[in-house]
Amino acid sequence: MRKDKKQVIGDEIGDAQIKSFLNFEPADATSPSLHKLIKAYRGLRIDDFERFLGFFKEAGYDLNGKDEHGNDFVALIKDQRNAGDYIELIEKARG
Repeated sequence: MRKDKKQVIGDEIGDAQIKSFLNFEPADATSPSLHKLIKAYRGLRIDDFERFLGFFKEAGYDLNGKDEHGNDFVALIKDQRNAGDYIELIEKARG
């Protein structure tokens, strides 16, 4: 690839597609907020996840939701290779 060309992976996605991650509901005792965060983490690129967090907070969801074992979002993803940037965004969103 030429140096003056920016590599684009995937198409830009709109707000409606990002907001669709707010519709996912858990099938177990996991908090709905945590379930939505995990789905978005798995399905969105970092820039889109950052946009998702704005919609997430605006909708009144809890950034500190836990699963049935008491684990929050950071605890569940912290050992994954690309988790650092996502954790940084969560901590920033938490304030």
